[in-house]
Parts: sequence; C-alpha cells; structure tokens
Amino acid sequence: MDEQAKRTPSDGVTEVVSVEDIDWDVDTDVLVAGGGGTGLVAALAASEDPETRVTVLEKAPHCGGNTSLSTGMIPAAGTRLQREAGIEETPADMAQDILEKNDHQADEERVAYLCEESANLVHWLVDDWDVTLHLVDDFKYPKHSEYRMHAPEGRNGENLVAELVERVEETPNIELLTNAPVTKLVAEDGAVRGVVAGRTHDEAIEAKKVVLATDGFAGNREMVTEYCEEDIERALYFGSDGNTGDGVRFGAELGGELACMDAYQGHATVASQTGMLSTYAVVMNGGILVNEAGERFGNESSGYSEFAIDVLKQPGGQAVQLFDERIFRKLQGSFDDFDEAVEHGTYHSADSVDELATRLGADGERAAETVAAYNEAATAGEPDEVGRVDGTHPLEAPFYGTKVTGSLFHTQGGLVVDEHARVLRTDGTVVTNLYAGGGTACGISGHGAGGYLSGNGLTTALGYGRLAGIHARESLE
Repeated sequence: MDEQAKRTPSDGVTEVVSVEDIDWDVDTDVLVAGGGGTGLVAALAASEDPETRVTVLEKAPHCGGNTSLSTGMIPAAGTRLQREAGIEETPADMAQDILEKNDHQADEERVAYLCEESANLVHWLVDDWDVTLHLVDDFKYPKHSEYRMHAPEGRNGENLVAELVERVEETPNIELLTNAPVTKLVAEDGAVRGVVAGRTHDEAIEAKKVVLATDGFAGNREMVTEYCEEDIERALYFGSDGNTGDGVRFGAELGGELACMDAYQGHATVASQTGMLSTYAVVMNGGILVNEAGERFGNESSGYSEFAIDVLKQPGGQAVQLFDERIFRKLQGSFDDFDEAVEHGTYHSADSVDELATRLGADGERAAETVAAYNEAATAGEPDEVGRVDGTHPLEAPFYGTKVTGSLFHTQGGLVVDEHARVLRTDGTVVTNLYAGGGTACGISGHGAGGYLSGNGLTTALGYGRLAGIHARESLE
C-alpha cells in the first residue's frame, strides 16, 4: 500500500455502523450508491436477471456525476466499430498506451483486464441496451496510438447519461431515487449488510450487495489538500458537486486498501472568462497555448491533465489558447462542448495574431513571432520549439482564441478492487458484499496528473460498473 494511503480519510468520523444498531426499513438485492456512469451501468448489469431487485440512490437532484460532464467517449480495443473502419487493434495495444502514459505505475493486471473487457463493454451497451455510440476517427487525444474512442451523440457525456437513465427507468426491477444520499454503510463482522440513506430523515436499507459508485474526492478540498500535489489545490474545480469522497471513506473504514491517492485528472483549457470547457480537440487539431509574454511554455500534446499544472504555473495561472478558422469549422457541430462554448461568447477572433493576443492580455508582437515559428516547424514536419510533433498544423488567418486556466476534474485514487470490482483489504481478502468503481476505486492512471490517458475515467467507471453488476447478480444467494 502507498505510504500516503495509510492515512485513512475516515479517521475520527464514523462511516460504518453495526447491524445491531439498525432496524431495517426496506430491503433490496443490489444497492447502488451513486447514479453516475458507474452506478447506472452497474444497475443495468445487475438487473439482467428480472428476479434481481436493484435500487439506485443518487444524492444529487439529477443523475450523471462526472460522466455527464465528460465527452462520454469510451476507449475500447477490438470492437466491431473499429473493424468496420478498417482498424485492427488488440486489448494489449490499448493497455500498452495506458501503461506507457503512467510509466507502468498502475496495476498492470487490472489495466490488462479492463482493456480485455472494453470491447465487451461497448458491444453490451450498443447491442444489449441500444445505447448510441460511434467510433471517433477524425482525431486522437494525446498518446493514443489508435482511433479507439466510442462516443455518444454530440461527443457529450450528458447524452450518454440520458440514454442510460432512460434504460434504467424502463427496467421494471430497477428503482432509481434522486436526492437520496447514502450516509453510512451497515456491517456485521466486517461484511456489508446494507446502507443508511436519506437527506431529511434516515432510512435503513438492507441489501445483499452494495456497489459504491459515488465517484472520487475532487470536490472535497480537505482531501485534495491532504493527498494531491500542492499546485492543483488552487485550481478551478470543474467536476460534479457530489464528489466528496463518500465511498472512499466508507470502504476505508471497513479496511479497504487505498492506492494512488495522489492521482487526478486535470484539464488545461477551461475558458477563464466564461467558465466553459474549451475542448482539447482544439489543441490536437493544431492549436497552441502561449503565456502573457506571448511564449510557448511546454508541449501541449503531452496531455491535457499534466498540462493543467503548466498553465497554473504561468503568471496569474492563465494562458491564451490560439487556433484558426480551419479548426473552428472542423469542431463546430462535432462537439457539443465546443458549440456551447461558442454560444457563450468564449472565443474571440481577429485577422492577425498580434491583434488577437493583445486583446486577450498577451504580448501580441511576441505571440505573432511564436505562431510564425510554430507554423514553420509544422510546415516542415519537424519538432517545434517545445518538441511537439503530434497534431501540428500551420495556423492561418483569421485566428481564434480564448484565455484559459488549469482546472481539476476528478481524482483517480481510491479503493483497491479485484477483477470483479470487489473491494479488497490490505491482506488481499475481500470486503464481503462490497464493490466499487469509477472514482471510488483506484484508477489506472498511476500517480499524480501525468499518468492520466484520456478515457481512463470512463474505462474504470463503466468497466468496473458492468463487472460489479454482473458479479453482484451472479453471486446472490
């Protein structure tokens, strides 16, 4: 176990109560705490035996969590959608990209298994539950060696969540309740027996299996300060309000092992003036970032998570994102996030880099020189001044841009789980009847921000959600 993770986040706070102190109000077979991507997928997987009663409790007024704030893109290797596009890829290829990104700091066995299951996940969603997904084959996020992103309409997580919620609500043996936070686990001799939930009054729900799908702790400033690097503490938080570490604390009090608690996903290009996400597809199609001096300050294609820290280290924690009309037109109508940012007046345009950069608070003359140097390298197909070769393309007038800042999206550390998403103790034994996925579970990004490969979040959210639901259903007594 990581030295850092030995500091149990539930110290001094009781998150688990004894069954001896509980009078049950209702009962269910599988109780899912959280209605984001992990919880909704877990519920669908658990419900496939019509005799299995499934209850989903979401503490927010609406389902979705961080999945609804994402692009909804699910990485998967070896899918028929890839084959139809002429792409032959193995799960090992996908696993290699993930592990190379995190310097092999993640659990290689878990990475390999999630990658092996990724095609099954996509086919199950599309074929069994009629969820809309298409292969993204017009750009790649940093460090992806192949087109493997499977996206919902508009490349928008809200659309994915809407379809999942619709499927849940159409399934007779699933009950979905919102404004219903799980506040405690109920245990007997270390085995989970149910939960206590409710916002205005407590209700004790007996359950044969409990899935913790409450996401991570990025919305809990105290936990972020305790576990994550100093620079991200002051970043804009851009995740779901409900990510307060509930599930992590629940599992830890029952002896669940914690790992990679310093891991998180940042993002380098949240627009400072409107608070809208400026999709990183802008960068990967040829856009660049400069600081107020009009200078590049790092290789943008290294990854949007770690580049968030580079942005935060610039004066005022700000940078200027520069691109051109070619990129603007290419992204319009393809990304809901981009269209929404445009509607909110996020982007400015001008016929010269000098004019545009000056308007956005940067040294215009120097920015123009920077773009000229970038264009020269891109035209020649050579590494530019920061060593970038991925996604480069000469920028031409008219130019577009916006002022951006680094942000914190979600954490990637949490409870260690097995191949069935069952929570494990430090001695390798299973916490009986308890599962975890998504941000509640230890992710596959290793440590810090640099190990995050785009899609890692949904790989563990939907991947572990499905595996948890299947095992919970199949292991019911």
